[in-house]
Parts: sequence; C-alpha cells; structure tokens
Amino acid sequence: MVDVKVPVFSESVSEGTLLGWKKQKGQAVAKGDVLIEIETDKVVLEVYAQESGVLTETSKNEGDTVASEEVIAKIDTAATAGSATPTAPEEPKKDSAKAELPQGPTQVHSTSGDLSPAVRKLVAETGVNPADVQATGPKGNITKGDVLTHVAGGSKPAQAAPVQIELPAGARPEQRVPMTRIRQTISKRLKDVQNTAAILTTFNEVDMKPIMDLRKKYQDEFVKKHGIKLGFMSFFVRAATEALKQYPVINASVDGNDIIYHGYYDIGIAVASERGLVVPILRNTDQSSLADIEKQIGEYAQKAKNGKLGLDDMTGGTFSITNGGTFGSMMSTPILNAPQSAILGMHNIIERPVAENGQVVIRPMMYIAMSYDHRIIDGREAVLFLVTIKKLLEDPARLLLDL
Repeated sequence: MVDVKVPVFSESVSEGTLLGWKKQKGQAVAKGDVLIEIETDKVVLEVYAQESGVLTETSKNEGDTVASEEVIAKIDTAATAGSATPTAPEEPKKDSAKAELPQGPTQVHSTSGDLSPAVRKLVAETGVNPADVQATGPKGNITKGDVLTHVAGGSKPAQAAPVQIELPAGARPEQRVPMTRIRQTISKRLKDVQNTAAILTTFNEVDMKPIMDLRKKYQDEFVKKHGIKLGFMSFFVRAATEALKQYPVINASVDGNDIIYHGYYDIGIAVASERGLVVPILRNTDQSSLADIEKQIGEYAQKAKNGKLGLDDMTGGTFSITNGGTFGSMMSTPILNAPQSAILGMHNIIERPVAENGQVVIRPMMYIAMSYDHRIIDGREAVLFLVTIKKLLEDPARLLLDL
C-alpha cells in the first residue's frame, strides 16, 4: 500500500482545499496520473500517483481542508481492477447551445483591403498583421483602437476567460456561490493593504511612438534571433528597473517600524487568470535583456493558461506592474501588492492631439499611474520616478546608454 500525501506547502501556506478527485475509488491508476487538485491561498497544486495500481481508499472529499503532507488516499500496487486500464477522466459533455456563443471580442481575419484608410495606415506603420487583431468595431470591423491595443499587448500573460454563471430560472434569479480560497485570499490581502498603507497615486503620460517605431524596425530581426516577439512590457520592466536604481525607496518595503531596502530587482507582472489575480515574478531584472524578459513573460503566459504557475513563480517581488490596457482601461489607480510599497499601472494607447515644438500633432499616448505607500515614499520621489520612466520610454536609447 502506498500513501497518497498532500504536497509540502511553503512556509506562507498553512492549508489547502481539495477541488475534486480525477480518479475514483476502485479505479486503476498509472504512475504519474493526476489524482486530485488542491487549491491553496496562492496556487492550485496537482497530486500525482507515485506508483501504478488501484486507488483503494480516499479519506478526504471535495471541499475538505487538508494540511501539508497529510495522507488523503492509498494505492494498492499489487491489486488490479479487473480488466480496467488507467484512463483519463471523461471529458465533460459540452452544451451545444452554449458552445456556439462567442467568448469575448470577435476574432477577425481581415486583409488590408477590408480596412479603413486610417486603420490601413496604422497597420502599415506598426507592422501588425490584421488577422491577429481582435475587432470591436461595428459589424466586426477593426478600429484604430483595436490595432493600438494589440500593439500594446505584445507578449503578455494570458487573460482570464469570462466567468460563466448559470442562474436558475425565474423572474429575478439569484445564486449564492462560495468564494474560492484564492479569491478569499485576494480579498483579504487587498483590504489589509488599504487598511495599513497610506496609498496615494500619481499620474503621467507617455508618447509611445518612439517604442512603436523601434519595434516596427527591429521586430522581424528580434523574432528571428530570439524566437519571440518584442512586446511593450519588456520596455516597461527595463525602464522601471532603471528608475528603481535611482529611487531605491520605491523598491523598499515596510516591516513594523523598519524600512527594508532591497539591493535586487524582482518585478511582479499582474496576471488575470481564471482563478483570480496572480503575480508571477521576473527576478534580477537588472541583469535581464529585453529578450530574457520577453521569454520569461512568455513562459509565465503558458503556465497561467495551463494553470501551472507554482509557488516559487509568485514568491517575493519588490515592485509590480499591471497592464489594464489589455482590457481597454483608460486610467486606473492600482492597489499595492503587499508588502511592496509601489505598483505601476499601464493603460491602453489612444491617438490624441498633443503639443510638440509649438505644433499640434497626433501621437499614440498612454496614461501611466503609480500607486505608492506614502508612509515611506514622499511625493517628490514618486513624481520623479514616474518622470524617469516617461523619459526612458520616450527615448529608448537611454536604456542602452544608462542615462
């Protein structure tokens, strides 16, 4: 008999909740089969069969709370389940009516001939393939905003699918659904940080044309050499890292009556997953190239999509970046990711008239916001930090010249 145990949790995780057995009592299992998923405060862990045999005993049910290394089942390696062979659980049948409903914006495969002159010009300038752009315009047309939003996304973590809730029939239906453990933790952490930190937000705006021109010029070579697209997030990560070097208090955290200054730069990228907000960490970003950052973001995107983000991926972090622009956000005030003292918010790119050398010109502009803990960060440092990011993004050569 082989014990099936709960995985060892990290020090910050005390317990988990069983989500549902993938194999049933009396069913044959093969070594490596997923037996059950366990949801903790941060991630969902999979429990695998360590040996082949028959699942002869399960001591915990779906929804039960379990502790680290607790025995929850047994596998008899000598038993057989008749002629049964290990099989994956049957896929749930899809409701054909629901399967036909569109999920999110329509994916349009357009040629340049289908586009308006303004959109066609923008597509040519940015090098975007219209077939990759999600359209939100009338009759499924691609708008200039759609192109700019697509360009702003670059290589970004996967977005969460819309939550599907089946309400009961009736004139005024309601349904009570318990929060998941992760959602409960998110709620508690966000409320705690509002209750403890003195949160203030400062804003600025960035002309994204220099970076858009840079991406257009070198995108093909970048992809050919590194095997991944050059997105906007890597520029923001590098710019934030350089700004953190100049203003180290923004990279610090509060511990009681002490301020902890960090001599390293671990930047979290906020990701909206199906189970809630998660923040995987890009570590030592001062030592990472744009290609390194894009590759790491791509790996996290795949992990988030497959629900494979682990505790190690999300532990730590000295600063965070969240990109509401992927959802069309114009402006927001992001909430701190405790115990960090600051977070940078990106937004969508909109062409707007701006003054340049005494002339009114149209430029692709993005509002940026930084929320910070006013207990240790003064307004001067916060404003200058954001100005530094603006300068670096509007003149990307500064990132290479360390200016």
